[in-house]
Amino acid sequence: MEFCLMLCILVELVEFLIFQLEVLSWGSLALIPVAGEALPALMACVLLSNLGASITEVAKDALVAEYGQTNKICGLQSYTFMALAVGGVLGNFIGGYNLLSSPPRKMFLLFSILLSLQLSVSLATREESLGLVQLPEPDVHGKSIMENVRNQISELVTVISDPSVSRPLAWIVASIAIVPLLSGSIFCYQTQCLNLDPSIIGMSRVVSQLVLLSVTVLYDRHWKRVPMKKLIGMVQILYSFSFLLDIVLVKQINLKLGISNELFALCFSGLAETIAQFKLLPFSVLFASLSPKGCEGSLISFFASAVCLSSIVSGFLGIGLASLIGIRSGNYSSLPVGILIQFIAALLPLTCIHFVPMKSPVLEREKKRVMSRRSRKNRRVGRVMYSGSVCAYRRERESEIQG
Repeated sequence: MEFCLMLCILVELVEFLIFQLEVLSWGSLALIPVAGEALPALMACVLLSNLGASITEVAKDALVAEYGQTNKICGLQSYTFMALAVGGVLGNFIGGYNLLSSPPRKMFLLFSILLSLQLSVSLATREESLGLVQLPEPDVHGKSIMENVRNQISELVTVISDPSVSRPLAWIVASIAIVPLLSGSIFCYQTQCLNLDPSIIGMSRVVSQLVLLSVTVLYDRHWKRVPMKKLIGMVQILYSFSFLLDIVLVKQINLKLGISNELFALCFSGLAETIAQFKLLPFSVLFASLSPKGCEGSLISFFASAVCLSSIVSGFLGIGLASLIGIRSGNYSSLPVGILIQFIAALLPLTCIHFVPMKSPVLEREKKRVMSRRSRKNRRVGRVMYSGSVCAYRRERESEIQG
């Protein structure tokens, strides 16, 4: 009994600490002056913030998948992307506006207050209110938890071993990890060489989130019926060509076209990141539809974790590429070469596009729904025809007997 009690306390403590990570990191940057000045303390705060955000992202995707499967809602991920885009628009707009009139510490403090509010709402919300399947209570020896963990791992391995899951999962993870990200170098180039105000870059994220919201609505209305392989191929091509817009800014071609650096950065600075975010949406819908009942959260959590890991690998490749070709503060002459390498690397996944399924999961779900309706209708018609023929046969026999 003591072991069970200690185990439950430990689980609750870990959950509480996970929610507190972002609050502690941003609160330290806002309230402790040394945290924002010393490089080790600053890196520790950013690390804690990213760790908390990653865990929250994985948990959110799992909850959405489980809720959609439980309530038989196909494509629920589209609405979560819309909500995230709206939140991104509001957050980036507030952040960009505050950078014009207030120091960054004030924005950090505001963000930590919002996170504290989110923490309070999360702690006050019970999972029973979401209508999700509850885990069995642990017994005295804690066997239920261990058995549940083993069963979930076994089911997850079985699901991932299915080629219909493993092949698209391998493609999306590889398509992210293989592209070296130079977003940090481009940001430094924009602020140091072009002397762009950070608020311009912050407002460019507002434009990017508006674009993400628009394309998500288009996907939910029209594009989800497009064959998935064709849609993902077009998105990947757009993603690769969006890197060339950075060359336009680096080579100052936009000035020759009469477009200022501020306007060009405001409209196109975050386009590649937006396309990369949207590329995840069809795969989220696909894996949510392929996951068997009881394994929705595990599969989507694994998918989100794999995406986070591939993003980390992409960031490390970008740092290595920048060091290899000699991109450093004050010397950005090799930046166009790095951008061209990004462009070529983003085209490489198209050689394995056959790993992506041809048919859209939404179309498959609609076809199954139509077939089930037709089969039920045919069964009803068959029963009516059969009962009618029996009645007619009985009437003929009665007339023969009476005759």
